[in-house]
Order: sequence, then structure tokens, then C-alpha cells
Amino acid sequence: MSKDQKTIRHTFSVLTDNEPGVAARIIGLFSGRGYNIDSMTVAEVDPEKNLSRFTIVTTGTEMVLEQIRHQLERLVSSRAVKDLTADGPHLERELALIKVAGKDAKRIEALRLADVFRARVVDSSLESFVFEVTGSTEKVNAFINLMKELGIVEIARTGVAAMSRGAKGM
Repeated sequence: MSKDQKTIRHTFSVLTDNEPGVAARIIGLFSGRGYNIDSMTVAEVDPEKNLSRFTIVTTGTEMVLEQIRHQLERLVSSRAVKDLTADGPHLERELALIKVAGKDAKRIEALRLADVFRARVVDSSLESFVFEVTGSTEKVNAFINLMKELGIVEIARTGVAAMSRGAKGM
């Protein structure tokens, strides 16, 4: 397989006008071309300028990722698009809430693992815990995989939030 055909994971940050329909247009851009969104988060980041920031994680060949970037830049409501993966060092974090049910030894093991991963107990009953874990997607996945053996009941994930390192912004 040539370099152009290798599938790679990229994280895009998109600054847009905060208006109805922007998320639908971004999702339509991806679905209409058969591209998958692995993670997407969005929130208003500047109420005075009425701006929202989308963080989108996707995979594709270099050519596909370049097409995605250009399509995102052409959206009417886009103010800035940055391919964080291609543009240099960046930070990525995700938050997950994981509900684990178990008694006795399973409870003790769940608490031990939570301590190792620096997960916080945010809710507790005699039969379950809800853990909050933050970090890279890989860290969150590792914690979830270990907790599966102990009795996961439910998982909620925020998706990736990311930004470039250094003093320069979008």
C-alpha cells in the first residue's frame, strides 16, 4: 500500500459561527461523501463573537483528509479550520463516565484500578460506582477495557476536546 493509501487518524478543530444548522451541515459533509466521524464535540467558545468550536476526529488516507479539510474550509459558517494532527504538537483529552456494578472483591478491584488510572468516584451505592476518567482516548479505552471484566453497566463519553500547543491560537 502506498503512503497516500495508508489510513491515518486526524483531529480537526473548526471555528464556526454559532447558528442553527452548522452541525447538520458538517455531518452532511461527512456522510454525503462516505466519511466517518470517530468523535465530534462542539460548544460555544465566544458568546460575544457568537462562535462555536467543533473538534472532529476522523480517519482516512492523506488525500481524503486533505479533501475533508478543504470541504470544512468551504462551509459558509466556517471562520477557521485547523488540522491539529498535521499542523504540529497538540493536546487531546476525553472524559468518560463509567458505571460499574459489583460486590465484594469486584468492588475492591474496581477501586484499585480507578486509583491506578486516577479516575474519580462521582457516585457510589452499595452495589455500584460511577467513575469519571479523563485523559487521552487510549487511556479512557484502557480503563473501560479493564472495567468490562468487573461489570460495566453503562458508559457515557464526551468525545475528544483538542487544541494546539504553544502561544498561538486559531
